[in-house]
Amino acid sequence: MTLDGPAASGKSTVARRVAEALEVPFVSSGLLYRAATELALRAGVDPGAESELASLLHGHEVRLEPGREADRVYVQDEDVTHRLHADAVDAAVSEVAAHPRVRAWVNARLREIEGPFVIDGRDMGRDVFPDAYAKFFLTARPEIRAARRVGERAADLDTVTEMMRRRDAGDVRQSGPAPDAVRIDTSDLNLDEVVDTVLAYVAERRADAAT
Repeated sequence: MTLDGPAASGKSTVARRVAEALEVPFVSSGLLYRAATELALRAGVDPGAESELASLLHGHEVRLEPGREADRVYVQDEDVTHRLHADAVDAAVSEVAAHPRVRAWVNARLREIEGPFVIDGRDMGRDVFPDAYAKFFLTARPEIRAARRVGERAADLDTVTEMMRRRDAGDVRQSGPAPDAVRIDTSDLNLDEVVDTVLAYVAERRADAAT
């Protein structure tokens, strides 16, 4: 199952809750892009330099270990998960993720994971797993998403809102629903309501398949 959507749309939290309910692993695809970004920043590689980024990635062992409660990312056996949501990574990850060679590297790693699982990202249902059993696209108004992000860390709302709008613009080529994705606007829904909507659709699909 895939759950796509822009930053702070709630997709990661929803995906985790849905995975728990379905008793399958949860995979956060964005962590691999964040790991590539964090690795580039530490190495002093320009996020816009695609060839250097690709060489850097292929020169390091980076792995994502799915978990029911939280995924962990390791670079050369070092757990770097706690560094992946820093402001510097937020500011550069869209540029890194826009590179075709970086995306190909991430997608290849993701396709190696055995299913079933629930995965969140930007284009999981559209490009990476087009044959997924169920696909969802979650979104919310920019100011709502910014407020959610501010709640996760110490930051100014206006600053985060502007950063969110810039990131949306940078992600436009990567973010987009699959044609057969179920779209859910989470702006005025709480977490339980979004999770219930997803699970209800899955139950309906299963019931249809059984008849």
